Formats: sequence, C-alpha cells, structure tokens
Amino acid sequence: MYPHTQLLIAGEWVNGEGGDSIEVVNPATGEVIGTVAKAATSDLDRALAASDSAFRVWRKVPAVERSRLLRRAAEIVRERADDIARTVTTEQGKPLAEAKGEVLSCADVLDWSAEEARRIYGRLIPPRADGVNQRVLREPVGPVAAFTPWNFPVSQVVKKVAPALAAGCSIIVKAAEETPASPALLIRAIVDAGIPAGVVQLVYGSPAEISGHLVPHPVIRKVSFTGSVPVGKHLAALAGQHMKRATMELGGHAPVMVFDDVDVESAAATLVGSKYRNAGQVCVSPTRFLIQESIYDDFVDRFVEKASALKVANGLDDGTQMGPLVNEKRVQAVDELIADAVRDGAELSLGGERIGNKGSFYKPSVLRNVDRTMRIMNEEPFGPVALMTPFAKVDEVIEEANRLPFGLASYAFTRSARTVETLADSVEAGMMTINHLGLALPETPFGGMKDSGYGSEGGAESMDAYLTTKFVTHNALY
Repeated sequence: MYPHTQLLIAGEWVNGEGGDSIEVVNPATGEVIGTVAKAATSDLDRALAASDSAFRVWRKVPAVERSRLLRRAAEIVRERADDIARTVTTEQGKPLAEAKGEVLSCADVLDWSAEEARRIYGRLIPPRADGVNQRVLREPVGPVAAFTPWNFPVSQVVKKVAPALAAGCSIIVKAAEETPASPALLIRAIVDAGIPAGVVQLVYGSPAEISGHLVPHPVIRKVSFTGSVPVGKHLAALAGQHMKRATMELGGHAPVMVFDDVDVESAAATLVGSKYRNAGQVCVSPTRFLIQESIYDDFVDRFVEKASALKVANGLDDGTQMGPLVNEKRVQAVDELIADAVRDGAELSLGGERIGNKGSFYKPSVLRNVDRTMRIMNEEPFGPVALMTPFAKVDEVIEEANRLPFGLASYAFTRSARTVETLADSVEAGMMTINHLGLALPETPFGGMKDSGYGSEGGAESMDAYLTTKFVTHNALY
C-alpha cells in the first residue's frame, strides 16, 4: 500500500508540528492514494539546528569512513530497488522499467561519490622564502539546502545528497510534494547505511515558504536547485543576496541536429526512445528536431511511424513504453501549446490529444513544419511532443540551436568529423551528445549555461560545489 510520507528531522520520521498534510495523486488513475506531511516553520528550525550540529560532527569523519558508508548505502538501494521503483511509478507515472533504471542509477551515483570522497586533495605551493610552508586545503562548505523536482524523484535527490555527504556536508532536502514517497524510501536507505542523525534530512510543504526560510538562514551555506528557469532565477537571486553558493540545474529546449549523411532509420529509432522517455518530462529531452532538407520527409515519416507504435498505459502494466503525465496541469499545458502551434500553421502529424478520461495520459505527438515564431518553439513544452523543422546548411542549424536563452542539452547525428568539430565548438549548450545518447552518467558532468543554470552535477565537477578552498601559509622560522 502507498504510505503516508513523513518528514525526517534530526534522525526521526515525524509529522509536521502543525498536523497538516498534502494529498498525493496517482497520475495513471487520477485517484488520491496517500498524503505527505507538511512542514511548519518550527519543523524547519529544528531541521536547521540539527543540520548545523550534525555538520560539525560529519565534517570530522575520515574520508575513508564516509566512503564506506556511501558504498553501503549503494548496496541497500540495490537491495530495495524493486520496492522503490514501484513507488516511483505509482506516484510519478513512468514505466516500471524506467523507474527501476532510475533507482539503480542512484546506487551508481552513491558508488561514484564514495570514490570521490577519498580523492579530495589539497596541494603544496613552492614557497619563495626558506622556512615558509604554503598549503591549499579543501574543506566542506557547510550545511546545504537542496530542492528537487518530481520528474526524476530519486535520481535528482541522490545527485545532491551523495556529493554533499562525500564532501563532508550535511544536507536538508526539500523534495517534490507530487512524488514524496520514493525520495523518502531512498533517504531511508541512505540513513540505514549508518549515516549519523541530522546529516541528511527531508522536508515537504509549501515550496515558497520552505525556500524563503531555508535559503536566507545563516546556517545554510550552499543551495542546490533543480527545476524551472523562473523559480531557479528567484532562488539564485535570493542566495546571492546572502552570499550563498548555488548550483542551478534549470530547464532546456534541446535542439536535435540530424544531418543527411546519417542512417535515418537508426537515428529515428534512437530519438523516439529518448523523446518519449518519461513522457517527455525530462529537462534534457530532445525537443527541437532540426532535420537537413534532403532527408526531412523520410526522417519525419519514420519517426512518426515508430512513435505511433508506442504502448501508452499505466506504468505498472507489462510492456508499457510511456506512462501518463504527472498531473492534469501538465496535460493542459502541453495541449495548449500544441493547439496554439496548429492555429499558427503547424501540421499535426501525430497525437495532439489526451487519451481517455481517466488519469493524465497524452498521446505521443509530432508537429511538422513549425517555425520560430510559435510559442512551442520558444517555451519548454516538457511533454511528449517533437517539433520538426528542416534546415539547409550547418550555419543555419547552429543559429537556430543557439537562438533561445536555454543552453542545457543538445543532440546531433552525423558521420562527418568536420561537422562534429564545428558543432562541438559552436553550439551553446552545457552538454552535447553525438550519434548516441550519452548524458547523465555518474562520471560525466551534468549542467547547463545561459538561462539553463550553472554548476555541474556529476563527474569530478560534482564535488566542487560542496567544497571551499582555504589557503594557509606558515613561516616555521619565526
């Protein structure tokens, strides 16, 4: 049965002091399936005090011991993967196979961070005078406030928790109220590995109230947020007012550049799988399909054929390839953008409507011959819709790829080494994957530029945000 989700504060699972709760809805059925506790200000203050105290203890735990505990957490997550994955699907909607993959990726991130914990190196700087010692130390920045979204309810949590713990920081996570139970199960697994009380805490409630209280609070030294551009800009500004470090992983509108020297069948098959993963509710989802003119019709036809064959159903059903959108609000937002584009002259080649009247299901959709004046070509649709437009030359496709203020992910398919280098040098995106889907591995950086944010989650870079640099110089001859 779906649980009532509690808060984790100072090592105890508790309801909010105000006794309030928020309903949780299964997006496949539209039914209320449970509740999540809502934190009051007094709960947040207790969490802040616990985080401050726990940090003073955790920062002194040897790196090799932090590494051991993170590895044990990874083992526990793998042991509980089936239960966590089923909960992800129940509250978020994605197919069970996708949910299982997300949970297992959390274990991989914990393992990666465990290794990085043992490699937080300082350095010695050669002195200019006899007897002088010059050291550079890398220290944990302090207690962290992390804000995570509903589209990847566990992997987005672990991308913040794992490197923070590896670096020696304590962390308070404000996870999404739409999908509360799976983050709680993930954090329970991490705590059960032996992490001391207060090092990791979990709260839910009013996002504005929680961020407005945590971010400016003097205990918090670092803010990490994954979510929309408008909210990210607000939190970045709030953090900046208080000189807090911030990592912002915000929205995108990823260009997909397909050149006429590719295997059209293979490229179409690869991109259909990527586009409709998690019903398109992915910040790095391929969205603006820019196809070279000579293969445009062939590519779109094959893409439509493959997309129309996808099985859309409850994520718990066997063989489901695409589940529902997370809620009715997302259905209305996607539907409005598609209808607006069709009114402005786009051709609807597939989908464009919801499925049935139960749950938040929407058909995989394809719009042909869209242009840059349409809202959907300028606003992130965050749903199962692919936008097709032709291009003639490399310069033209680069101009369109860079036109928007977003700069998160980008995709390209080409057999030309020269084109690969041109795109790598010219496309303004924090990540580019060419001829395969190679993003979001634990060992690779994940982050954007421009309005898509700053900082990286993943790779060696993931540790930098949780460490501060201290220079110490000592004259031993004094």
